[in-house]
Amino acid sequence: MRHRVHVRKLSRTTAHRMAMYRNLVTSLLEHERVETTDAKAKEVRRLADRMITLGKRGDLHARRRAMRVIRSRDVAAKVFGELADRFRGRAGGYTRVLKTRFRVGDAAQMSLVALLGADEGPQAAVTPGEKAAPRKQGGAKRAAAGAAKSAGKAGKGEGKAAKAKKPASGRKSGAAKSSSAAATRSKAASRAKPKATRRKAY
Repeated sequence: MRHRVHVRKLSRTTAHRMAMYRNLVTSLLEHERVETTDAKAKEVRRLADRMITLGKRGDLHARRRAMRVIRSRDVAAKVFGELADRFRGRAGGYTRVLKTRFRVGDAAQMSLVALLGADEGPQAAVTPGEKAAPRKQGGAKRAAAGAAKSAGKAGKGEGKAAKAKKPASGRKSGAAKSSSAAATRSKAASRAKPKATRRKAY
């Protein structure tokens, strides 16, 4: 029976694999997003979450354990300062993995592993009774087009109502309609008779 099958060896020796993980974790914590293969991203996510948990602890032993993985003192300072404050009220799950594309050459599944809040910018405060403004100009154009469309539909409805309100005195009765139709048919039949042709003498 094979044990420890949950460990991804990635066709590398232990030293090579651990060095690669340390470099990827350091880059992820520094730039807050890294694109790599899906298998590596899932392993790096575990280590990155562990480093942020150590940063939230903040004691000397946690710093020594983090420095065994993180390869830069500046990145370690960021983990124990900025990132620890960002995720202070979160119990775990500080990163996410999103599948992006298939790599050209070997068609490996690529994924983007990023910290939560890496792509969130400052947003304007919105009062409870006020709607947020559209992010792009296209939103305003779509809103104007929707208003024009609704106004056109309302105009069509009013026209239909006006047509329905016309008096029925100008309309012909059924007998008058049938007599006029018979007259037109007789006229068409008389017009459709072929004319007699004279043969030419040669």
